[in-house]
Amino acid sequence: MNLKMAGIDFTNAGIDVRQCFSFTKKGMAEAMGRLRRQEEIKGCVFISTCNRMELWASVKEGATLSLPELLCDFKGLPVEAYQEYLTVREDEEAVKHLFYLSAGLKSQIVGEDQVLAQVKDALAFSRQQECADRVMEVLFRMAVTAGKQVKASVVMDKANFSAAHQAVAFLKAQGNKLDGKKCLVIGNGEMGKLAAQSLMEEGADVTVTVRQYKSGVVQIPRGAKRIDYGERYRYIPQCDLVVSATASPNVTITREQLQDCLAGSGSRGRRQVYLDLAVPRDMETSISNLDQVEYYDMDSLPAQAQSPRMRRQYRQAEEILAGEIRKFMDWQECRDFVPRIQRIGTEAAGELAWRMEGPLGELGLSPKEKERLQAQLKQAAGKVVDKLLFELRDQAEHEVLQKTVEIMEQVYIAQEETSENQGK
Repeated sequence: MNLKMAGIDFTNAGIDVRQCFSFTKKGMAEAMGRLRRQEEIKGCVFISTCNRMELWASVKEGATLSLPELLCDFKGLPVEAYQEYLTVREDEEAVKHLFYLSAGLKSQIVGEDQVLAQVKDALAFSRQQECADRVMEVLFRMAVTAGKQVKASVVMDKANFSAAHQAVAFLKAQGNKLDGKKCLVIGNGEMGKLAAQSLMEEGADVTVTVRQYKSGVVQIPRGAKRIDYGERYRYIPQCDLVVSATASPNVTITREQLQDCLAGSGSRGRRQVYLDLAVPRDMETSISNLDQVEYYDMDSLPAQAQSPRMRRQYRQAEEILAGEIRKFMDWQECRDFVPRIQRIGTEAAGELAWRMEGPLGELGLSPKEKERLQAQLKQAAGKVVDKLLFELRDQAEHEVLQKTVEIMEQVYIAQEETSENQGK
């Protein structure tokens, strides 16, 4: 199949390591530009979210490249130091992983919805960069379709939860009352909007930052207030909770500036909660050392325990995915048959031309006419064999096709060997 992936996620690396492999869209575009120039790579896709980063590639037969080495090279990191955090999957194992991922079964919050859109967006971005070959197109499209089928057929507990919703549930479990509390959400991307919405659902008074040059066009959740991003430190002393969830590689809250703004506000002694939902982190972790600050990041969120009901739902989802994975594998295996079928057609046509050498010689044709007729015979014979085998591929069971092709290959290989021996 020649399909490879390498990735890092919350199951095998903490946020300190994960953020080393985080890609902005610009960074992904640059990396894909370099991948396009790799002779062994036919197509590639990046998946980059708050909890995972994965590089997918369809490669040429016999390719020896190492995706972990490529990823570390993109980031200027020594592969020896990070190899243990990078999971490598190939062929059917990789296919299964992507289908499970699209259905939300690989998420920190099992069954969550965001990842389905993220997988779909990853393929769309690859198309924009002209990196999506036929295998990537079909694989990711079928994985998204499978994920949708699971969503439509299995209503999993907390299936509508996102990391933002889980974070709010975590804060409540820690004893934080949110009703009526002043909250600042830094970032108005997908995660920021989800955080603002989930906080407002709890009755919080939510303000969202927007960049000044975008303030006239940015959509924020209905009911939320807005302030310019540059005014965040002025507003923070009034807040009970500050959430940062941007896709920017830049820090939004530094210890020094936070300490200065709190000291100058007269709010000393007031307890505040700071929640960082970004990867790489938006906030300097050293703010946790400030007296009045309670700090959490993505790794602070608890792992989700599966109830017996959730395990039953998981098994239902697995049954659906097993059938969809089989469909892709059948497509891939039939695709792999194409060059084999074409070769059989070519060999059959060559044999017919060879067998017709004598009869054609008796027709008294000129060398040019004989050559033209031989070419026509070869073309016609090749098309007949191809048609028969491709029809068999489309209508017969996979095992029947497999056996038929193997037998015909053995016949022509044996004939080739016999011809070579006779020639000697």
